[in-house]
Amino acid sequence: MTGPVTDAATTAPPTRDGVPARVLLASDLSARCDRALDRAAQLAGAWGSELHVISVVEGPRSPDQALAWAWRGDDEAALRHARRELHADVAPLGVRGVLVVVHGDAAQRIVEHAEQARCGLVVVGMARSETFGRFLLGGTVARLARTLASPLLVVRRRVRGPYRRVVVATDFSESSRHALDAAARCFAHVELGLYHALPARGLGAVEAPVDDETRRRIEDGEARAFVGASSLDAARRDGLRLSVGRGALDSLLAQHVRDHDVDLVVIGTQGRSGLLGALLGSSAERVLDRLPCDTMVVRAPGGASG
Repeated sequence: MTGPVTDAATTAPPTRDGVPARVLLASDLSARCDRALDRAAQLAGAWGSELHVISVVEGPRSPDQALAWAWRGDDEAALRHARRELHADVAPLGVRGVLVVVHGDAAQRIVEHAEQARCGLVVVGMARSETFGRFLLGGTVARLARTLASPLLVVRRRVRGPYRRVVVATDFSESSRHALDAAARCFAHVELGLYHALPARGLGAVEAPVDDETRRRIEDGEARAFVGASSLDAARRDGLRLSVGRGALDSLLAQHVRDHDVDLVVIGTQGRSGLLGALLGSSAERVLDRLPCDTMVVRAPGGASG
């Protein structure tokens, strides 16, 4: 679906065949956002969705920001420059782009536009520490995870194609079920799995494997009820596989991602066990920070905001 880059929203329905009709990318239009742009464009193209790109001008902070280069206090000049950059990026991908440039607090403006334009997914990149050579969870990303009604996709990896393996981190809560349903809707033709972490046996306990009896009890009890209450059809339920570990979720899940070549982890914002916790605390933020793959955060309807 190819079209010109514009700066006005359309009246497309919020979903199309269960997937977002609009994807919102938050970007400063610099090279450090290229991975997020590539993933947002790939998803928009696969879903036939419209791609909105919002760039929030908080004032020039570093010379590698595209808008900082163009910024001279002239809104129109900055907008023309940003529109040309976006068109050059998305036009070859066959995606329709909608550009929005606003001033103010980044997280607040992103949330406002996502709600006003009814964007079904918000995509952001991770900040990178050049000193330590690792990705860090930025303050804007953490605030978006706490406040967005739409799912938030945090992109870390380069795009090498569509997602192939998706894992939902679950404590069998209602919030986790919403995350599972969202994953199934958005990624209908991928390998979908569940990961559950049992608490460690005591303070400072070493992570340990889970015995077969405990695994069977979970599969036949909480896991069966959890999947049965989801919106997955029978075929998708039969193909769903559960992995169980014991210990800290952040380290267990990161290792599972590496061992099984997982492309995307989906996580809810609230959990009954405290292993996922609310994204108001540091535990789940550590999960986001440590995972070596992309992460989609799904907030349950009516979830508390911060």
